[in-house]
Amino acid sequence: MNIIPKPTQLVATGDTFTLKANTVIVANKAARAKASQLAAALRTATGLTLPLQDEADAPAIQLTHNPALATELGHEGYRLNVSANGVEIEAAGEAGLFYGGQTLLQLLPTQGEGHLPGVQITDVPRFGWRGLHVDVGRHFMPMAALKRMIDALALHKLNIFHWHLTEDQGWRLEIKKYPKLTEMGAWRKRTRVGHEYASDKSFDNVPHGGFYTQDEARELVAYAAARHITVVPEIEMPGHAQAAVAAYPELGNADARPGTDPLDVCDHWGIQKHVFNAEDSTIAFLQDVLTEVMAIFPSPFIHVGGDECPKDEWKASPRAQARIRELGLADEHELQSWFIRQMDNFITQHGRRLVGWDEILEGGLAPNATVMSWRGESGGITAAKAGHDVVMAPTTYVYFDYYQSADKANEPLAIKGLLELETVYGYEPIPAELTATEAQHVLGAQAQLWTEYIKTPAHLEYMAFPRLCALAEVLWSPAASKNYADFLIRLPAQLARLAAMGVNYRKKG
Repeated sequence: MNIIPKPTQLVATGDTFTLKANTVIVANKAARAKASQLAAALRTATGLTLPLQDEADAPAIQLTHNPALATELGHEGYRLNVSANGVEIEAAGEAGLFYGGQTLLQLLPTQGEGHLPGVQITDVPRFGWRGLHVDVGRHFMPMAALKRMIDALALHKLNIFHWHLTEDQGWRLEIKKYPKLTEMGAWRKRTRVGHEYASDKSFDNVPHGGFYTQDEARELVAYAAARHITVVPEIEMPGHAQAAVAAYPELGNADARPGTDPLDVCDHWGIQKHVFNAEDSTIAFLQDVLTEVMAIFPSPFIHVGGDECPKDEWKASPRAQARIRELGLADEHELQSWFIRQMDNFITQHGRRLVGWDEILEGGLAPNATVMSWRGESGGITAAKAGHDVVMAPTTYVYFDYYQSADKANEPLAIKGLLELETVYGYEPIPAELTATEAQHVLGAQAQLWTEYIKTPAHLEYMAFPRLCALAEVLWSPAASKNYADFLIRLPAQLARLAAMGVNYRKKG
């Protein structure tokens, strides 16, 4: 049975249930919203409009919300039974009912009549954080493309959409108190052509930009929430700040570069040295930004970046050096740690949790911070051993902006590296160095799509799939049940589903 990710337990019974025009959907009161959602999905998949009823005499699809199952299944687990007498989906939470429906949809043949094979499934995710990160700072992506990606995440029972909204090359979220962030910061004059490290440094001389209004962001949050996906916003600080500093020069370190022109929004790639200063006024500015961000995004986690913050300007800035002395800090690394702690305290006071890339460990970790470990797993191991929660995001397994094949000449331009499908499938998010207690701090993992060289939604999807199919199984299914050969047998049917959704997956072997 071509289900991805593979269920925790599945027994084939040999029965068959066929969806017909007179099949009905039955749901108790707490399950009716998910029943309506499933009916709409089945109408799209089969052309059948199945009515929603309180009870039925004939074979039916029955959804039951049963809080008593919470201990066994949590809020995302479910039971799904298909027999000749009908379909039963039972769960303790709405998310579980939704995922049971997603599995039911995968049991349908990709073509032909709606014959469902008889099964008994009990299914519970291995990890609570199952995500995808999409960078819209380097290249802006339209709302329709983001919604299609969220639909694809839901198909794979992924539950986190990490939305990377600010970069040196573009600020993408409307902030009403500071309109120049999008009036100026959302637009660059030109973009690097070819690879950043090529000898020919040419540009396209075509303006690029765009931003999401707060209403659009709320729309995406609601769209994702209906599919049980949390949108985690990222506002980068103190590095990756050039677009913001171009819009509001007082946020930068002008005294570190006397006699130079004001900054423009960055038009090329790589790590940029133009970072936020550490003045109280800049801290207040960014906390104002986060206030508006938290009003849009109900996510328990707010991501503040914290990665790739060069210290060149702080070292050259008389004011930054004075700030280090005023605060009683040892060096620029401790200044960055102080900066992140201000945000950690602020976010915690608002009932949220700060998450940042693993550089936030340098100079001392903020007390409530969650670490996203991207430079290998060492940062995550250090954080977990210190009692901090961790999301694994190492380049070697989940950086989907890397090439998918060693035959790079026949692949689209990528940033570097090689990450093949089998390598993704073989990933184990729990490092062997952690004890069982420490391993409980590993919330899960996520894939990263950085878009320096990804200009279009079609290219974005090409880089995501089918590698994201493999990661979904890593994060949902029991580690002991993983089998790459079996995964490859189930994959073609999943790719056919993606094709029906209009997703541009990579079709090569």
